Amino acid sequence: MQGRFENFTVLMMKINRSIRKLKTDEMKKWGLKTHHVSCLYYLYKSNGLTATELGDLCIEDKASLSRAIDTLEDEGYLVCNSSTIKRYRSPLELTEKGREVGKSISDRIDSVLMATSDGVSDNDRKTMYSALEKISASLEALCEDADE
Repeated sequence: MQGRFENFTVLMMKINRSIRKLKTDEMKKWGLKTHHVSCLYYLYKSNGLTATELGDLCIEDKASLSRAIDTLEDEGYLVCNSSTIKRYRSPLELTEKGREVGKSISDRIDSVLMATSDGVSDNDRKTMYSALEKISASLEALCEDADE
């Protein structure tokens, strides 16, 4: 058990730092921030999502997601074409400009996934994701217990 904490936390921090750098570099091209990546990616992959659906996919808090949506709408990357009173229930759709950025993000994600797959078998990947899901669920349960 000695070293597990150090190995796990250091590796997770390194992975997170690398992902953040890749996101930052990609978003610089468009004058956007890293928190816009997931919004644009999921909207690109769908035929429109509500803010609630987008929040569930992006795992963002409502305030942060709302600011990201406002910025993307103000900058012409997405539109909210609805007269629904509850804005968070209205469908969000990418504009042509948003689809261009969404495609760029999607293509970049695909290239990163290909590059990081070298030497990792499908079985290794399945085992890794399964273990990470179990660790994540356990950590979430510990956090919920701590909140009680």
